[in-house]
Amino acid sequence: QVRLVESGGGLVQVGGSLRLSCATSGRTFTRDTMAWFRQVPGKEREFVAAKFRGSSSTHYADSVKGRFTISRDNAKNTMYLQMDSLKPEDTAVYYCAADSSLSLSSLRNPQQYDYWGQGTQVTVSS
Repeated sequence: QVRLVESGGGLVQVGGSLRLSCATSGRTFTRDTMAWFRQVPGKEREFVAAKFRGSSSTHYADSVKGRFTISRDNAKNTMYLQMDSLKPEDTAVYYCAADSSLSLSSLRNPQQYDYWGQGTQVTVSS
């Protein structure tokens, strides 16, 4: 059974940091595109960051560029999202996603991803 499980969310003050983890199991995701999305109630799921397939290529939403860092440890089958200088507008449920065949142009489209985790809540308080 393929699973993506997020962890590391929580409550943090403005300017603080959190590191999210996405542990994968069930098959090898080494060559997949892996990404982080986030969603707040009443809004569409929003792209945050991604690593395209097995390359070192990383992509970020403008709103998090310079503050968030995506990484993956293939030996541990885990992807991370280091979030620094957090702002209240970063409050959301964060989801990890994976897909083996999407194109670079589809990277930011959540509908293109086949596998999803259950989400982890991040709340930034002011």
